[in-house]
Amino acid sequence: MPNIINFILHFDQHLAQLAMQYGSWMYAILFLIVFCETGLVVTPFLPGDSLIFAAGALASRGVFDIHLLVILLVSAAFCGDNVNYFLGRKLGVKAFTLDTWFLRQKYLRYTEHFYEEHGGTTLILARFMPIVRTFAPFVAGIGHMRYPRFLAFSITGAVFWVCLLGYTSFWFGNVPFVKEHFSWVVMGIIVLSVLPPLVKLVRVRIN
Repeated sequence: MPNIINFILHFDQHLAQLAMQYGSWMYAILFLIVFCETGLVVTPFLPGDSLIFAAGALASRGVFDIHLLVILLVSAAFCGDNVNYFLGRKLGVKAFTLDTWFLRQKYLRYTEHFYEEHGGTTLILARFMPIVRTFAPFVAGIGHMRYPRFLAFSITGAVFWVCLLGYTSFWFGNVPFVKEHFSWVVMGIIVLSVLPPLVKLVRVRIN
């Protein structure tokens, strides 16, 4: 646990070290992480918001090319969405017959409830909500949302999510306060992204 906390608090430093170690291959690694987090229901625990924010901040220091980074991560989020959507159409709820630690039925039920309440815009809103972000395209596939409609929401959500986090952190990455308190900024982003689904889950259980 201490190692995990240390990794989160110094996420930018670890990411910079990996970039120095793997060079241009780091773009592929970041693509793969975002793709898996959005495209595979078995990996909702992977970092999304904090990863994009940290990568954008490092781009402001010359570690990454911000425009290439944004294009790749938007593509990763979009491709992940599509894989998840078709998995939902093909496998549906059959994938959740076993309630394991990575295929939690409560995550599926919560996302279905969220989807019923917000409709297609769930695919955009969920971009900023861990776990829901991973399950939303899967639920859209289960519900057989028309593919052109799904594409419109998926593209909009991917562009909005990556550009907002990536370019915001790029523009503010060199601000002294952000550089000196980067770990706390990342923690704030994690808390803010986790808070909405937690509040929603509590409300659902109370009702």
